[in-house]
Amino acid sequence: MSDLRSRAENRVDNKLKFFRNLKAYIIVNALLIIINWYFTPQFWWVAFPLFFWGIGVLKDFIIGFVFLSKWDSESYRERKIQEEMAKLGN
Repeated sequence: MSDLRSRAENRVDNKLKFFRNLKAYIIVNALLIIINWYFTPQFWWVAFPLFFWGIGVLKDFIIGFVFLSKWDSESYRERKIQEEMAKLGN
């Protein structure tokens, strides 16, 4: 039962991490866009943090909502163990 709880806590932590990162991404980048537009409208340097931080936000989303539920399961784990055992047996 504690293993199930720790897995559930891990999933919730990953989802919360995504939402915190998304909130910070939106607030900080909105301010950076305003600063960029006001002070240096001739060069849109704000595209760099938008892009690279966006990759991190996308990674957190994928970990929290897409792959975690697919790969964090006992059936997946057991299947992979059987595959490794078969490789070692040959």
